[in-house]
Amino acid sequence: MNKILITGCNGQLGTELGILLPNALKTDYQGLDITNKYDVEKFVSDNKIDTIINCAAYTAVDKAEDDIEKATQINVNGPKNLAKTGAKIIHISTDYVFDGNGHYPYAPSDTPCPVSVYGDTKLRGENAVLQNAQIAAIIRTAWLYSPYGNNFVKTMLRLGNEKSEINVVNDQIGTPTYAADLAAAVVTILPKLNKQNSGIYHFTNEGVCSWYDFATEIMDMANLQCKIKPIPTSMYPTRAKRPSYSVLDKSKIKQTFDIEIQHWRKSLQTCLNILKNR
Repeated sequence: MNKILITGCNGQLGTELGILLPNALKTDYQGLDITNKYDVEKFVSDNKIDTIINCAAYTAVDKAEDDIEKATQINVNGPKNLAKTGAKIIHISTDYVFDGNGHYPYAPSDTPCPVSVYGDTKLRGENAVLQNAQIAAIIRTAWLYSPYGNNFVKTMLRLGNEKSEINVVNDQIGTPTYAADLAAAVVTILPKLNKQNSGIYHFTNEGVCSWYDFATEIMDMANLQCKIKPIPTSMYPTRAKRPSYSVLDKSKIKQTFDIEIQHWRKSLQTCLNILKNR
């Protein structure tokens, strides 16, 4: 029987994985400090863990620009410590490893070029996992949302109820990812992951949109009367630079692990139904 550890268990993806893997051991940073290699070694050994799903990450993209030390500890050293335990590892990464200057969906084999501290630390974390783990899958994802935690969908619903009009950028293009769909893909991959198919994979929902398109769809599906005004990124400056185009090519994960992926609109509807019935 596989003994699975889910780190970052209270995040959006960690929560969804906890539902699908009720027998897994779940920790947050209070239960296990992944930046402390001795704690990690002892925890994995004491609990006889043979598989780790690492959802723990420093994800405050703008704060990371000034908090480089902490972002490095959590996004680089943490994954390295987990990878060094000898356990099989699925490590979650991000579209931010790319600069976003492309015009075609990024394949896992494309050369990364991060433009933010967050993206840089996540890329270094990927490399640390691949260099130190015997069996590892890096899964890059993007625009994650769920009924849990803080995310774009829940922010839009709140603003849609409070305001008659809001501005949303229309020149950043990508794909929303429903955390429950990503969690299901991780669970599918778990028993199939081996030395031969170790490597980097991409997972988001199907389809392509801008944040403006995404926001408009949220308002329409939730029957909110809030008007969405499209604006360029230049009118909404942020501390960290975002990739302007970060559509990910998912053919490798679909072919290798026989995974079917839903369109983002369909998954958004599922999430909104759950939120509505709470």
